[in-house]
Amino acid sequence: MSRVFQHPRELVGQEGQTLGHSDWLLIDQARIDGFAAVSGDHQWIHVDVERARLGPYGRTIAHGYLTLSLTNHFLPQLIAVRGVRHALNIGVDRIRFLAPVPEGSRIRGAGEIQKVIETTDGAIQATILITVEIEGANKPACVVESISRYYPE
Repeated sequence: MSRVFQHPRELVGQEGQTLGHSDWLLIDQARIDGFAAVSGDHQWIHVDVERARLGPYGRTIAHGYLTLSLTNHFLPQLIAVRGVRHALNIGVDRIRFLAPVPEGSRIRGAGEIQKVIETTDGAIQATILITVEIEGANKPACVVESISRYYPE
């Protein structure tokens, strides 16, 4: 469930606040194959089930960039900002891929507000640290500093 802010200015001073967790999401072979199709990355470790069984993980693994792209799936489950004219995804500052996501795993996002600033054009810009956790794993799949800009109504 999202942490709701009724206005972008409510984010100011919230650095260090945790946002909880998203729902778990299954990473199945169909999702991996779909990402391979749209990204053009058909490396065997992702799409060749038979060959991957003999590889280092005993099965296929998700693309790192698939895991990264799913942070945009998790973000609205972590935070909702109301009272905005529009919002923009500005990008990311840091991405670290820390562990592979084997096919059949479930992942979720955990969020923390890292930085909040007011921009020169009157928007509130928030950097949210999203940690993509793998169910039952000791290390996260990746850690991303996601930047969003909220323009108040």
